[in-house]
Amino acid sequence: MYAIIKNGSKQYKVQEGDFLKLDNLGAEPKETIVVSEVLALNNGNLTIGTPYVEGAKVELEVVANAKDKKIVIFKKRRRKDSKLKKGFRRTYTQVRVKSITA
Repeated sequence: MYAIIKNGSKQYKVQEGDFLKLDNLGAEPKETIVVSEVLALNNGNLTIGTPYVEGAKVELEVVANAKDKKIVIFKKRRRKDSKLKKGFRRTYTQVRVKSITA
């Protein structure tokens, strides 16, 4: 059984026991989050929502809040003596899928 859920502007295909890195949710570890924005659900036969599947939900357990590795953004304009260096670290919430209910 798997489901396709929406979080922010991204979509994720999840199964029970999967670990995901979602955008920062601001939840504490061991807290349970219920996602009701299920776009599709497959439990033998595929059910596609319009836009969401009615009555379907996915329970997520927060494992940790952390930061990703640093991404370096470097822009250089040739022959202009112009360059720009920036860094970015995304904060995320790591979650584990506890259950999928239809």
